[in-house]
Amino acid sequence: MKYGISKTVNLSYEEAVNKVTEELKKEGFGVLTSIDVKETLKKKLDVDFDKYIILGACNPPYAYKALQAEYELGLVLPCNVIVYEKDGKVTVSAFDPNVMTYIIDNPKLKEIAFEVREKLERVIQNI
Repeated sequence: MKYGISKTVNLSYEEAVNKVTEELKKEGFGVLTSIDVKETLKKKLDVDFDKYIILGACNPPYAYKALQAEYELGLVLPCNVIVYEKDGKVTVSAFDPNVMTYIIDNPKLKEIAFEVREKLERVIQNI
């Protein structure tokens, strides 16, 4: 099952991180968390890893609506967006919120997930 919306971009890693953050803002998302995986793995395990960041993106109106429909949805929030560099190529990916509708049996979430997916697709397309 494909669970992400992805695109390889012609930007440096740093440019891609900045651009994805800008595009998320245009769609009403803020970045609540930022995990530098490369730095964390070096610090905790003393291993080298590619440049890789996990951005925890949140669109408050949609998060509120979704939490009203499914109180325990916080288990899969915020929306994760990743940027990584592997073999000289930079990729940007967002978790597809429609995947949640396969594991959470709540019809109210389908419309919300669809709308959030459209926003995340635009973010990825515009990078």
